[in-house]
Order: sequence, then structure tokens, then C-alpha cells
Amino acid sequence: MPHIHIQMYPGRDQATKERIAETMQRVLAEEMHSDKKYFSVSIEDVLPENWKSQVEDRIDKNNLRIPKNL
Repeated sequence: MPHIHIQMYPGRDQATKERIAETMQRVLAEEMHSDKKYFSVSIEDVLPENWKSQVEDRIDKNNLRIPKNL
């Protein structure tokens, strides 16, 4: 069913990434009233110099729910 894909700058260790993934899985499962076993989570490190081309430019603005607020 749902897949959560998180893209972020490098620098977090594996334990932190695991906690983030587990938290996102749990929260989305709770919000969707479903078992968390149906939710997969991936985390991708993206270098700052590649952020615009690999992340920002690929976001479908029609699907963006919360834009960054600098």
C-alpha cells in the first residue's frame, strides 16, 4: 500500500534513520487507520549541491501539501 520516501541531506547515522522511518510508518498507519505492516519507508541522502535538481525540480506542485518556509 503506501510508500513513504524521505529525501534529506546526508549526516544522520543509521540508528537515527531507523527511528525516523519507524516513526513515519507508525504515524501514517495511525492516521490511515491501517496496520503499519502495509507501509514501507525509504530514506535517500541527497547532497546539498544536488538538492535542487534531484529533489526540488522534481516535486509535482499539485501534490505538494506543505511547502518549505524559509
